[in-house]
Amino acid sequence: METGGSLVQAIRKPTLTPKAIIHQKFGSKASYTVEEVEEPTQNGCPGLAILQKGPCLYRCSLELPDFTVVSGSFKKKKDAEQSAAQIALEKLGINLSSDNPTAEEAWRELIARVKYIFSNEFLSALHPLSSHFKAALRRVGDLNASVPASVIAICDGKLNNLCKIINPTVESHPLLVLSYIMRAAAGLPELVVSAEGQLSIWRKDPYPPNVIESSISQQSDVAESITTTAIYIPCSPEKAVEPVILNISSTGYYLDVIGQILGLSDANMVLISRTIGKASSETRFYFAAPKSYPLDMSSDLLNAKVVPFGGPLNAKASSLCGQDIYGDSILASIGYTWKGQDIFHEDVTLQSYYRMLISKIPSGVYKLSREAILAAELPLTFTTKTNWKGSFPREILSSFCRQYRLLEPVFCVSSIPLKASSELSRSNNKPEVSESAEQEREYANENESVDVDPKLAVLGSSFTCEVKIYSKCQDLILECAPNVLYKKQNDAVQSASLKVLSWLNAYLKDTYMSLEKEKQLANVFDIKFYRQIFFKEVVKCLSVCNCQHNETLGGKEPELNGVVENDASYINIEGTDSGLCPSNGSLLCVCYSVSLVTKGELQKELLESIEEFEFEMGTGAVIPCLEAVVSQMSVGQSACFYTELPPEDLVLAAAKDLANALAFLTSPCCLEYSIILLQVTEPPEDRMEQALFNPPLSKQRVEYAVQHIKEFCATSLVDFGCGSGSLLESLLEYPTSLETIAGVDISQKSLSRAAKVLHSKLVMKSDFDAPCRSIKSAILFDGSITDFDSRLCGFDLATCLEVIEHMEEEQASLFGDIVLSSFRPRILIVSTPNYEYNVVLQKSNLTSHEDDPEEKIQSQSCKFRNHDHKFEWTREQFQHWASELAVRHKYRVEFSGVGGAVDLEPGFASQIAVFRRVFLPEDDDSLKDENSVCQYKVIWEWNRSRPPLTN
Repeated sequence: METGGSLVQAIRKPTLTPKAIIHQKFGSKASYTVEEVEEPTQNGCPGLAILQKGPCLYRCSLELPDFTVVSGSFKKKKDAEQSAAQIALEKLGINLSSDNPTAEEAWRELIARVKYIFSNEFLSALHPLSSHFKAALRRVGDLNASVPASVIAICDGKLNNLCKIINPTVESHPLLVLSYIMRAAAGLPELVVSAEGQLSIWRKDPYPPNVIESSISQQSDVAESITTTAIYIPCSPEKAVEPVILNISSTGYYLDVIGQILGLSDANMVLISRTIGKASSETRFYFAAPKSYPLDMSSDLLNAKVVPFGGPLNAKASSLCGQDIYGDSILASIGYTWKGQDIFHEDVTLQSYYRMLISKIPSGVYKLSREAILAAELPLTFTTKTNWKGSFPREILSSFCRQYRLLEPVFCVSSIPLKASSELSRSNNKPEVSESAEQEREYANENESVDVDPKLAVLGSSFTCEVKIYSKCQDLILECAPNVLYKKQNDAVQSASLKVLSWLNAYLKDTYMSLEKEKQLANVFDIKFYRQIFFKEVVKCLSVCNCQHNETLGGKEPELNGVVENDASYINIEGTDSGLCPSNGSLLCVCYSVSLVTKGELQKELLESIEEFEFEMGTGAVIPCLEAVVSQMSVGQSACFYTELPPEDLVLAAAKDLANALAFLTSPCCLEYSIILLQVTEPPEDRMEQALFNPPLSKQRVEYAVQHIKEFCATSLVDFGCGSGSLLESLLEYPTSLETIAGVDISQKSLSRAAKVLHSKLVMKSDFDAPCRSIKSAILFDGSITDFDSRLCGFDLATCLEVIEHMEEEQASLFGDIVLSSFRPRILIVSTPNYEYNVVLQKSNLTSHEDDPEEKIQSQSCKFRNHDHKFEWTREQFQHWASELAVRHKYRVEFSGVGGAVDLEPGFASQIAVFRRVFLPEDDDSLKDENSVCQYKVIWEWNRSRPPLTN
């Protein structure tokens, strides 16, 4: 499945959508009515006795004067409306055509467009270019009614599209449009005049007085003069970038003012760049054309090429704009828009200039989205949507592509059945299977930013995503194919996007790296890029950009103790240790400020401050020294430390007062960080365990159960507190002697998910060599594990993994009595967290194992691993509970665990008790209760010998 930019799209998009054509033909007579509809839910799991709610869908009814049509069902209202309009067009016999004209046809259309632009009708139209024409009528002397060709080139989108069809290289060389405009004007001698060597056009015959009066009367009253701030960027790298003031009279033409600042007597020779940033922005570069501008008028129309400019290249402006800028230039946000005929203007400050500069690299985009230029960094990994702050990787990658005039990135998502992914994970070239941060996975409609293909959103599947980036000319620039599988489609897309962003940051930091290092870097991030095209489209635009991704600390990595080794290194942590300290995966909230401080003096200049700033510990979401210092703090404590200066661009982009900041930078100074740790939110238990154990504890518990299944040749298993079926699902991936599996839980949502997963494994898998082929029957029950149901009596093996801690201690004891006295399995495996191991997971300080156990627990003051845990037992408490149960109900019990080691403090991370039933001669091996007790409700049942039940 591909999302994002498409290679099949033409340079010129279809002119009108179906809805737009309907509006053209019927206007207000076309009435759309959108309603929400309920569609039957295809959950792919017959026999599931839980009502399933399908996705929210919409259907549109379009009423026209002669007939009414109804669309199909869609996830988005706008899709339903477009579908209804498309059906109506088909009924009317109107076919949409998106065919592009040939180059010759486009040339004829271009001449016709220029002719229309200089017509009487266009002067009265509400169009940005028509406002330039009206302003040109107010110019004095020989310049009266003279319109700069560069204005026509940048203001008329249709004209630009036609030029791109004639010559696709216009996309990379936008100034080439001027040649086509001047040539088109030369083909209209009866209408317009253009002097040789000039970059302006005017009408041969003046506009009629009534047309001029009508167009001028449409303009609203404006102030006598307009004052706005712009940025003057000299061509010489030694000269400083400075702000300039544009004072524009209401009766004048703003391009004349800009031309005067550039030292031009004729503003018609002002060239204008394409927009910087958003397409709707009016922020552009203005620069002078050379005295003899190379129009290339004599070359063949279809093969026109860019002639070298001959003037000095403005490296600073070119790196920001992404196109060649020559000589001194002015960066301003001013112009006419579609919204009115008055001049739009807003100040372009030095700070906004430096912010534009740092946004040229992905880490800068992320910093700006967080408004934390001196603290945030683009994280190294994508974990969860909840913990990721700021713009998401896919959004940043799309923004990067727009910055460099590339096509939207193409995401190719593939679905791999769980069995296949398991086989891949066991092979030598195995893709790593990423664990989800959530216990329950939702596979449909996961994220609004990703178009989920229902064919791929299959339970029991993993996802991988490949990213491709193309130039506007549809040349492949780079591709990224991560060798990693994800349980969520959105995680695959976001993580692949982050890999590309991380590579871009590393590569753009050192574009002249050796080929060996370049190859090594590409292998690390699974990147294949086409060097020549990449340099042409991206790297040449950053030749002078000194804002480098990993230079925030002057290239120095801090030690783990938080002390940055430079002349200003110093760290001071104040406040009482609350005992609540961050660990990897924790979500932290801090208050911080960053100031410029002169060395040896007590002068400060505040650069950046945020009262509540959140980030995830251990993902590289902040600069290294900040994370190193925070790791030593506890909630409520404050800290102060110093670092060397980062690149000047970052400092000036963050500074609130540019003049003061520049004054500080002229003398020796450093950065002072002041932090207060406000809050620590520990990660979910599974993520905390995953960070420390490989394989994760959940998988180790499954393998522990499999070991006992094989050891005792168990043919039946019941999982008490089965939840969403993770254990039962995992067991089906192993060849065992199991023939019957059962699960019981009180959560219908979890049982619903468990049923779908088991169905996909047992019913939809037809290959006879699958590990789960030995399973003959499966059943899921809705009920409490503290209630007895005779249908689960006498199983070979029973499991209760990481369940009892979610109950009150009295209920846990009741469960133990019920399962060993009434259910009476041959083997019972119970696991629960070892509270003593929390000091490792939460990075607390271990106390001596010789201390009194009760005092040891009190001194540790560790939090429970999950907010839903009612208790967590020490090894002594767990063994006491299990031993009493075993004696009371004629079982033997052995203790073990997973994660950690029995002979090393603090033992296993997950402690396990294995109960084995002691058989006595008087025992009835069948253990069938004569009086059948059925307190559980069957949620889903499957039997290989008969088709599944349907409701």
